[in-house]
Amino acid sequence: MKSSTTTYRPSDKEPFMNERQREYFRRKLIDWKEEILAEAKITIANLQNETVSEPDLADRATSETDRALELRNRDRQRKLVAKIDEALRRIDDGTYGYCEETGEPISLSRLEARPIATLSLEAQERHERRERVHRDE
Repeated sequence: MKSSTTTYRPSDKEPFMNERQREYFRRKLIDWKEEILAEAKITIANLQNETVSEPDLADRATSETDRALELRNRDRQRKLVAKIDEALRRIDDGTYGYCEETGEPISLSRLEARPIATLSLEAQERHERRERVHRDE
């Protein structure tokens, strides 16, 4: 049987970032981080086991490409863990769930989809438009 914390979903009908919502997002972030770290351990073990050199040049090239891709993926995951840690710090200091640009609450649906979000959807769209304009110049 699931406990009430696993079936709980934040709602707009309750005060924004109340204790129950903060705990919900803290758990969601911690679970996500643990999943990433477990995947990283498996990757490291696989990379250590695959140190056997392939005699065939094509096989070796494929193996090296796979290895480089996996390492790039791990680097992305490492950066994601840092963002998760930052989100957990924001939960602790009371700024989690509020847009860094406007100070307005970030929608619960956005936080559900992207629990590390630091900008509201509107602020994120403005940010992306500015980036696009600067990139096109």
